[in-house]
Parts: sequence; structure tokens; C-alpha cells
Amino acid sequence: MSSRASSRLKQISTHLDSKPFLELNTPFSTERSARVEDDKGNRIRPKKVQNVNKEVAQFKKLAPEPPKKMSTQSSHPALLIPGPIEFDDAVLTSMSHYSESHVGQPFVNTFSEVLQNLRKLFVTKDPASQPFVISGSGTLGWDQVAANLVEPGDEVLVLHTGYFADSFADCFETYGVKATQLKAPIGDRPQLDEVEKALKEKEYKMLTVTHVDTSTGVLSEIKALSELVHRVSPETLVVVDGVCSVGSEEIRFDDWKLDAVLTASQKGIGCPAGLSIMMVSGRAIERFKARKTRPTSYFGSWKNWLPIMQNYEAKKASYFATPSPQLIHALDTSLKQILSRPIEDYWAAHKAASQKVKQAVADLGLKQLASKPENQATGMTAIYLPDGITPPHVLPTLLKKGVVFAGGLHKEIATKYIRFGHMGVSVTDPNRPDITKAIEALGQGLEEAGYKK
Repeated sequence: MSSRASSRLKQISTHLDSKPFLELNTPFSTERSARVEDDKGNRIRPKKVQNVNKEVAQFKKLAPEPPKKMSTQSSHPALLIPGPIEFDDAVLTSMSHYSESHVGQPFVNTFSEVLQNLRKLFVTKDPASQPFVISGSGTLGWDQVAANLVEPGDEVLVLHTGYFADSFADCFETYGVKATQLKAPIGDRPQLDEVEKALKEKEYKMLTVTHVDTSTGVLSEIKALSELVHRVSPETLVVVDGVCSVGSEEIRFDDWKLDAVLTASQKGIGCPAGLSIMMVSGRAIERFKARKTRPTSYFGSWKNWLPIMQNYEAKKASYFATPSPQLIHALDTSLKQILSRPIEDYWAAHKAASQKVKQAVADLGLKQLASKPENQATGMTAIYLPDGITPPHVLPTLLKKGVVFAGGLHKEIATKYIRFGHMGVSVTDPNRPDITKAIEALGQGLEEAGYKK
């Protein structure tokens, strides 16, 4: 046999060796090496492999334990503004749901679950109440209220605690509704005796209140206010702008006898922006049905949307305008996460984070726009900056430290304060360092801007 042939045969025999250099480890492999077992059927592994396994086990002991939950999101600064907020990985994954028919039964079933879970979020068991989920921002909720629950020429009382009351009043005026604002000083809210006086002076079809005004961080007392309205002016509808409160603040729709609460998906509910969400009482639905004029909006008309929502909740396909299946799936995931525990626990997590933030603000020698504790929102904190320091002195520094805060929004004092949002997964996931990191960054950022407490 020639040397060349001998060499080729040796190469071939290597591939046929019953003891390969590495054991195969693929799902569909068959190892060539013979399987040696003891008298109990247990495989006897070669000593060399056993020794390697021992070394690997010892190395693993030295390696740090990975976090229990690691985000799959791209590295980015923690978004801690009063909405949009940080989102959970599972919620964002739901946004990548494959395309499906908005009238197909699988999607209709998901939408039905969403509407049923919204009842739990708002704490309502009254079958006469109706949840709405329509594509749009939270602002669409204003249009729905103005177009469906009041008519041109009607009088409404708007309680003012910041920028968003001005906007809600402007929305009413756009629809021909007369809006009277009852204002409070910046950082405060209208007092109950002032509200009572206003209700006795004129007949209002509706009273609106911003539960948490995002521009000031002022929290309004909803339960006592609703009791007052029902006592003094029982025909007046009680409407709550809960865009910056639903999820982070306690809301009990039935017990507090509320007629409508409007909100959006991107704040305390923890779902990407794009959904206008409402809960409407049976009394308000009857008021809508008794209108003397047509609703003054087409897209926002409950003449179009009410049967759609009722059908979806009953798991019946229905169509007026195309919803966003991906956003509905994300909302479904978010609501299921929130409701996986008692809703009171979700509120409590926000309360604990809020107290931590507010104590840190006080420790830094800073003041809040809402100086009274009873006026301070749970899901956000509006913080006055030290004299001589403006948002541009601080916000870019915070961004470099991996934190995003919001600047001032109230036009009278916009250059004097910043806003810190603490809602959703940033406060409910114990493995996320967002809040602690933000507090540290704020202190460092102020110091770098020249502040000494």
C-alpha cells in the first residue's frame, strides 16, 4: 500500500473512531461511543469528563449570580417623566404580536378580556357601567366627554389645579359648551366649601376634576368631592380626568359614585401610548341616550362606539373603526400583570416609592409645588429647583447619568421646576434600580450645577 493511500485511510479511520474527541450534543445526534452502565442502569462516564465537570462546577460557584430578571431591551436612560413611563419586557413583547384580523375571534376574545379587566382596575362590578378603549391619546377622552355627555349651551364646572384644566375647558368651548373654571393657587386645589358655593350659584350639567395634574403634581380628593356633588347638586355628572392617576392612585368607581373616569395607556397602566381608556357609569350612559342633539364628534361618538364596546366585551365581532391589535395585546398583558395581585398592593407599591422620593427631595433641601402632603400625587413629584438653577442646568446632566426627568409645564413657573415620574414597572419591579438611581443622580446633578444645601 502506498504511503499516500495509507495516509488517506488513516484520515477516514479517524472519523470512524468509536471514541470521538468530543461527544455530540445536538437534539438529533446519536453518539458513536458505547454506553457503559452499572448494574442499576446508571451510565458510567469517563473519568476525564467527570473531572472536567467538577472543574466547571467549581468555576460556576465563583461566578456572580445573574439577576433574577434581566431586561431584553436595548440599553437606554431610565425614563422617569410623568408619562410615558418605562415598560415591562413582556408588555413590549406583546407589541410584536403577529398581524391578525381585528374581527377574528382570537382578537375579539383578547379585547373582551381587556374590557373585563378594566372593570377590575377601576373597581366596578356594576353591569350598567361601560369601559371604552379607543385608539388615540388621553386627550381623546376630553373629546368623548364634551361630545357625548353635554350639549352645546350646557354649563360645566371645571376644577383647576394646573395646565390640564385649562385645556379641558378649551375642549368644552370647542364643542360649544360653556366652561367655568374654579381655580386654586399653584400647588393647591379648590377647597370643598368653594366647590359647594359654586354648585349652589348655578346649575351645572357636569363637574370635572383632574385627579393628578401632570403639570403641577397636585392630587385632588375625589371621594369627598363626589359625595359633595351628589349631596348639593345630584343631577350634576362627576367626571374625573385620571390620565396621570389611574393605576398609581386609589380609584373606586362604584363606591365613589363616579360617572366617568378617562385615562390613557402610557402612565400608571404601563402600556405604550396610543389608547384612550374610559370607564362610564350607567347614569352617564343614560344621559348620553337622552341627548336632544346628535353627538358633536363623529370618530368620538358613542353612537358609534357604545355598541362596538358592548359587542367586544360579549366576545362578538363588531366594526366601526379599526383598533390596534398590537396595542390591545400589550394592554392585555399589562392589565394581567397589574391584576396578578390585589389592586391594593399595586397602589401600595406606588405609595412606598412616592414616600421614598418625597423624603429624598426634602433631604436635599428642596420643595415641592404641592406643599401640603394631602395635595401630593403618588405617581409623580413636581420639584422646585434652587434659586439660580433652571431645568437646562440639570436635565442634560441627569441624562448623562442615565436618567430622564421632565421640565416644567405650567406656563407661569415653567423655568423654576422639574418633574419626576415614578409609576409602573420602575416602582413595582424590585429588581429595577430606577428610583434609587434617579435620586442619586438628582443630588449629583444639583451639586454639579453649583447647589449646596
